[in-house]
Amino acid sequence: MQPTTSTFRKFIGRLSSTPSSNPPPSVTHNSDALPVTKPKDDAFLTATGKQIFTNPPRVLVIGAGSRGTAYARSTLDSTNAIIAGVCEPIEYKRNEFGRKFVWGQDGAASQGYAFKDWREWVEYEKSRRVKEKNGEEAGNRIDAVFVCVLDEMHEEVVCGIAGLQVHICVEKPLSTRLESCMNIYRALKSGTVFGICHVLRYSPHNMLLRQLVLEKDVIGDVLSIEHVEPVGWWHFSHSYVRGNWRKESTTAPSLLTKSCHDIDFLMWLLCSPPPNAANTEPHLPSYITSTGSRKFFRKERKPRAAGNATNCLSCAHESSCDYSAKKIYLEKKLEFGHTGWPVKIVNPEIEDIYKTSGKEAAAKQLLQDLAEDYTDETPTREVEARPWFGRCVWEADNDVCDDQCVTITWDDDPIEKDEDGRPILEGRGAKTAQFHMIAFTDKICERRGRIYGTKGEIEYDSATIKVHNFSTGYTKVHKPHLAGGGHGGGDEGLARQFLMAVNAVDSSDMSAADAQRKFLGCDLEEAFRSHAMVFAAEEARTKRTVVDWKTWWSEQVESQLHQR
Repeated sequence: MQPTTSTFRKFIGRLSSTPSSNPPPSVTHNSDALPVTKPKDDAFLTATGKQIFTNPPRVLVIGAGSRGTAYARSTLDSTNAIIAGVCEPIEYKRNEFGRKFVWGQDGAASQGYAFKDWREWVEYEKSRRVKEKNGEEAGNRIDAVFVCVLDEMHEEVVCGIAGLQVHICVEKPLSTRLESCMNIYRALKSGTVFGICHVLRYSPHNMLLRQLVLEKDVIGDVLSIEHVEPVGWWHFSHSYVRGNWRKESTTAPSLLTKSCHDIDFLMWLLCSPPPNAANTEPHLPSYITSTGSRKFFRKERKPRAAGNATNCLSCAHESSCDYSAKKIYLEKKLEFGHTGWPVKIVNPEIEDIYKTSGKEAAAKQLLQDLAEDYTDETPTREVEARPWFGRCVWEADNDVCDDQCVTITWDDDPIEKDEDGRPILEGRGAKTAQFHMIAFTDKICERRGRIYGTKGEIEYDSATIKVHNFSTGYTKVHKPHLAGGGHGGGDEGLARQFLMAVNAVDSSDMSAADAQRKFLGCDLEEAFRSHAMVFAAEEARTKRTVVDWKTWWSEQVESQLHQR
């Protein structure tokens, strides 16, 4: 269910229609001439202001990588909450994060503010609580935790800190295996807020889209939706061919690691009840099918000119290759002074090298990093333990899908009847969702899609929402505020709403369950259901079968999920 708080209304604003100047429906017209829906005030066109707490929550970030940094920044940009600590095994990353978000550029870490890992913090926190109970000076208190470690570590971290009854928000995916997800579910304690970073729910664009579809009923009842995640050709090679998420056995399928929040987005639109609905029963799917494979990034596709080369820097084809690591990281990024993602993923210290020693020194170090390679004699464990960003994309050990489609089918499932005894199908009628995750795109993660309804059609991308009305023949264009930060403002939206829920519980204004529903807009089971859908889709793909959702859920999940 979508959060319906006044804070979320600031995301969406109230829309009013400008007088339509469209030509008659039979006339073809350029989309640039379509009328743009304007809000009644400026709030919808500008960034949402900071959420100010009387007693700001104190936040610990476990994992100082890209996502940990993103949520720390989003927390400070959207609220006055305090980033009060960091857990990170790599000293450079730990100190860099601390200088940016915890103790300042000229400061240094005090005891209780920086830890090598989450276990070290747990021991500190247990000791701190004993001191606090005895009336002694206790040290640095933590109210909420962002878990941003590698996906395969989520279970051990969340289960390891759940006993402390702190509020937790974990980066997606929840975990890499279904059983692991259920272990997390069982470990969580009542009385605390738990969030999964399904950030697509919290962007101004998607909040408005859902309002138009479910609250304003602009296209009537939804019959079908097509949703595409264009990963981006070089982004996919960076993360899912050369990077950490390239291999199912060490991480998870790309549908889970890359697109679980897209599946959640579809379930949010088509399964979860509309805001303020009289009946809160979800419209559960009936069937799931999926097809997908590793179509391009495999040895059979390797250009003949590349010969036996396994690394870009020793390859005769490098200068002609789109996927040249030298081109992607050096010539298109570092040469222009760009030291952030993805360059700093190759070497976290590259920004510091660039600042202190100059571009030439940074380029030299980057090329050294890209030249690192392995051979057939290298132990498998060593190969799988790290990324290899200079590796030939056709010689890597990747096995995740670079192209995958998922189809989710709903049947009629009416709960009520009208006065004539006929089933009421609005919101619970037969419908279909088709999702396509594709690597080979110019756009990078700029989602797009179409929604087909009984009264009209919606076309959306990450910037606009076009609503066509069958009756009038007119099309209106809605242009939500293009928020900064990750996922179209979704990172900030998620951080804000999570911390508002934390504050509501800690100030005793409401229970954790009520705060989670009001501010995050879903309970744990709803968020878990989206992950389960991914595992069901993977079963459908790998077994080449149609999965019956209700049977699958009953057999694979339900009996274990509620054993808490």
